[in-house]
Amino acid sequence: RITYHGGTPIFPKSLNEYQETALHSIRENFKQDKVMLLHGVTSSGKTELYVNLVEEELKKGKQVLYLLPEIALTTQLIVRLQKYFGQQLSVYHSRYNPQERVEVWNNVLRKHSKAQLVVGARSALFLPYQELGLVIIDEEHETSYKQFDPAPRYHARDAAVVLGKLHGSKVLLGSATPSLESYHNAQTGKYGYARITRRYGNVLMPEIELVDIKDKIRRKRMQGHFSDRLVTEIAETLAEKEQVILFQNRRGYAPVLECKTCGHTPQCPNCDVSLTYHRQRNQLRCHYCGHHTPLHTSCEACGSFTLDTKGFGTEQVEQELKELFPEASVGRMDLDTTRGKHAYQNIISAFEDQKIDILVGTQMVTKGLDFRHVNLVGIMNADALLNFPDFRAHERSFQLLTQVAGRAGRTQKRGKVIIQTYNPFHQILKQVSTGDYEGMYKEQCYEREQFQYPPYYRIIKITLKHKDFSKLNEASAWFGQALRSAFQFPILGPEFPPIARIRNQYLKNILVKIPREYSLTKTKNGIKRIERSFNAIAQYRGVRIIYNVDFF
Repeated sequence: RITYHGGTPIFPKSLNEYQETALHSIRENFKQDKVMLLHGVTSSGKTELYVNLVEEELKKGKQVLYLLPEIALTTQLIVRLQKYFGQQLSVYHSRYNPQERVEVWNNVLRKHSKAQLVVGARSALFLPYQELGLVIIDEEHETSYKQFDPAPRYHARDAAVVLGKLHGSKVLLGSATPSLESYHNAQTGKYGYARITRRYGNVLMPEIELVDIKDKIRRKRMQGHFSDRLVTEIAETLAEKEQVILFQNRRGYAPVLECKTCGHTPQCPNCDVSLTYHRQRNQLRCHYCGHHTPLHTSCEACGSFTLDTKGFGTEQVEQELKELFPEASVGRMDLDTTRGKHAYQNIISAFEDQKIDILVGTQMVTKGLDFRHVNLVGIMNADALLNFPDFRAHERSFQLLTQVAGRAGRTQKRGKVIIQTYNPFHQILKQVSTGDYEGMYKEQCYEREQFQYPPYYRIIKITLKHKDFSKLNEASAWFGQALRSAFQFPILGPEFPPIARIRNQYLKNILVKIPREYSLTKTKNGIKRIERSFNAIAQYRGVRIIYNVDFF
């Protein structure tokens, strides 16, 4: 439950010429009932635009929904929005207890003045709005908007567009790095489009430097996982009483514990993954099923004491920082440190109040947070993102790296970003360092058209699950063959995913790629018909089928 400690609400800040142009374009497109995409660089003042639009709707007595991808973002935004809208603001997300959620639900249903503006994560979509005037989806490219488990497996951005259509309300998508699908819709005229190319106050975009770790290792210029360039820049930033954000997209201390004598690695008994070492709790944990075991002092296979860690996570970065900069205050923001109800708020407030000098985090730190005193952002290892086995890996890397870079130098002084990588000549890294979104968009679209992926094809991922390996293989082969017989378009699989067993259930995926011109209703009915025949076969009855439409 959020409390408002009074004070007269302030008026929105005056907009600069670039914001005014974008606002005019948004209003014009809203008159044509178009969904609107606002593409503004990081720190260009998109929130101020939203505030102006929200104010217009509230004056008409309409309700406004403001969606955010991450609960961490709500804590910072609430403080800003309360200054403008005071008592009219309500917040709704899964960290609230049932009583608090019921209270917001009832306030929205009764059109109470306390719930004119609802800020929330994706679940806020399902509140009983009476007169919805505007839906804002901030950071619309974020993967957190997609719900994977349990069902319904919806994408909050797409569902919000449908919600807006049902209520006849305006819909605004905002991002510094729009998803390819939304940008494609804007390019083809389905969505309206507005662009802001300058940061607010004409602050320069951060300077991005690529550091070749391969070269630094050869020259023996690495201290742990820190290159000499990164260490020097951190020292200079701390000397100027500025703050640092370091990004490493893996939690825990090390992802693999290995015996140097026999090469044995402790595995999860329920899943096909190695256990991650968490130093703080001194245990090995599985990030898929939650299985954990105390750290072994000797190897389980050969009894040798020569255990060594491979790879590194946020815990290890935090420990190395404390050794390199003992006088600096280091904070960590990942799933392990933000489990409590107010954990996000405490970390963000401490960082804003400059009680923390260096913040180490996973992708939580990349998402639209606004810190005034951050002058340096370090990306510990960009290659893990780029080499992920997914058709969106390059697009995601561009978005994530651009977003984390956008946390630097948001006031007067130009910020600096250091990206550590083994491959500084990678096309995506070059595009990030020059801010070339259009170049990335054209390249990715060309590849996706060649290999039949969205936005040119619709995709349904069908996952089959069963604890018996051979029964699953048989069942998935039958299902795949039935799909190939029924449809003329590409069917991929059945194939094991990178992690083929989770919680003692084996998994197999089938990808159905539907061309844009093909009827979706026919496809859906065809798949349902195959499922009914499948369930009629006695030996396949225990196999679970999961449908995930647009699974990305």
